[in-house]
Amino acid sequence: MLQHALALREQLPAQDHPELSESINNLAALYAAQSRYTEAELLFQGALRIREQALGSGHPNVAQTLHDLAGLYTHQGLYAQAEPLYQRTLSIQEKNFGPTHSDIATSLLDYASLLRNTGREPEALPLEERAKSIHG
Repeated sequence: MLQHALALREQLPAQDHPELSESINNLAALYAAQSRYTEAELLFQGALRIREQALGSGHPNVAQTLHDLAGLYTHQGLYAQAEPLYQRTLSIQEKNFGPTHSDIATSLLDYASLLRNTGREPEALPLEERAKSIHG
């Protein structure tokens, strides 16, 4: 169904339309869940390109794709590629939502997990504490 939705949206006059990027991002997430990592990465990168061009680099939808791509890299153990994406995600989210939004807590926990996986527990602790304070 996601492939069909993508095919329909690709028929839109503008190939850089934000709705197209939503379908691409959703299909990429499905592929990531199916361990189809190469396909997922290419789709996430395509969705990111469209979203940055159509919405601007500071838009929350850009942060969503950055977070999803960072998660894909983290799942594969590609921590050096994931870390700057988590950092950029957090920056965009904080500018758009403020410091206490639930999306920020999720990103903080995911970034903290990456830090723990790379043996950087002291850096992870403040992120986890901040996430806990957001969730209450």
